[in-house]
Amino acid sequence: MPGTVIAVSRSPGHTFSKPNEGSIRLLTGLGVEGDAHLGTTVKHRSRVAKDPTVPNLRQVHLIHAELIDELEAAGFRVYPGAMGENVTTRGVDLLGLPTGARLRLGPDALIEITGLRNPCRQLNTFQSGLMNATLDRDAEGNLIRKAGIMAIVLTGGDIKPGDAIAIDLPPEPRRKLEPV
Repeated sequence: MPGTVIAVSRSPGHTFSKPNEGSIRLLTGLGVEGDAHLGTTVKHRSRVAKDPTVPNLRQVHLIHAELIDELEAAGFRVYPGAMGENVTTRGVDLLGLPTGARLRLGPDALIEITGLRNPCRQLNTFQSGLMNATLDRDAEGNLIRKAGIMAIVLTGGDIKPGDAIAIDLPPEPRRKLEPV
């Protein structure tokens, strides 16, 4: 069973949460139309301060609804768009995808996964303890970042809640996701 888009969100300003929309348009090589992170070069404030010429590998932020379910069960008040994502999914193991995996969102849009979102302290500003709740450890003690993944737009298109998600994995050997 393919994954599904649960919600789409964007914000023209650098707000932490992003309001849900009926649909969003992905623009090839740029990101989400009308979103503060749209562009070919990095738009996240902390990264702009370091080097504004770095390519924008964070054009689209995706979070799995299963994380929202987990956080709600732990007592947090979260919802699609609350943690700044553009696309909330269900039924796709986003964190298990390799770098370079491609996701077809709806009939036209195609994105390529660039890496993990590195949870930031702004999560704690939204709700105390939320940053730690998006981090975990595997059996070997390695850090697991659960706050979603980032992607670039290869082919633009409109996406909306209810759209199917198809996955195309890159050829072997595959690289695990790292923070971008």
